[in-house]
Amino acid sequence: PVKEDLFTLFVVAGKLTTDSGGAFDVTAGPLIRLWRLSRKNRTLPTPEQIASAKARTGFHHLVLDPVNRTITKKIDGMLFDLGGIAKGYAADAALTILREGGFPQSLVAASGDIVVGDPPPREAGWRIGIETLELGHSLKDLETVVLANAAISTSGDTRQYVEIEGTRYSHIVSTTTGLGLTERIGASVIGPDATTTDSYATTVALLGAKEGLQFIKNQRRVECQIVALCDGREVFIRSNGFLNPQGPNHEEK
Repeated sequence: PVKEDLFTLFVVAGKLTTDSGGAFDVTAGPLIRLWRLSRKNRTLPTPEQIASAKARTGFHHLVLDPVNRTITKKIDGMLFDLGGIAKGYAADAALTILREGGFPQSLVAASGDIVVGDPPPREAGWRIGIETLELGHSLKDLETVVLANAAISTSGDTRQYVEIEGTRYSHIVSTTTGLGLTERIGASVIGPDATTTDSYATTVALLGAKEGLQFIKNQRRVECQIVALCDGREVFIRSNGFLNPQGPNHEEK
């Protein structure tokens, strides 16, 4: 038996696992734990270690019962990691508390996830800066979007990465390889709530630029900006409805 919040998260996460073809999976805890040890030791996991972790990963190994609100594991050794969705869910909950407390004009920032309510007085919305792959930009050079009653999340490897045997690996773990992503990619997703944007930003990073953009195009009320590093240059790819950021001009595709 689990509390309502946790059950809701698993239901939402399970649907996203299906929609993303397994790229996003909160049951990937064994792979994530293994990769964290690899980052700490700066040594790649062995094929045998990856295979063992994969065998204990997969949302299909769970049974969700909405009547009794239970989550049942069908195999032993499963571990859950909700780091790609729980922070957004918590931000949404905080904004709800503020609204109910009489503060509809509020902004909640949970690291890379931001959700906003009504706009500030005499403003069209909240001005949010979008960080890219390179940390060399000053704050005044950041691209910005103006949002009201919406959320934005950014996922990427700007700060959390490790170099092992000459290869740069992200902290975001692929459920296919069991290793951190090696493609330099960042995704900023705008949507109706932070639960959605948090999990979708991670999903886009996992799918890669081409498949990630198509995934976003298949969703309703969600837009995305993807930035990839190609030959040392940041290349920006945006869904058609992404709000045009105010800031440096970049190439669009």
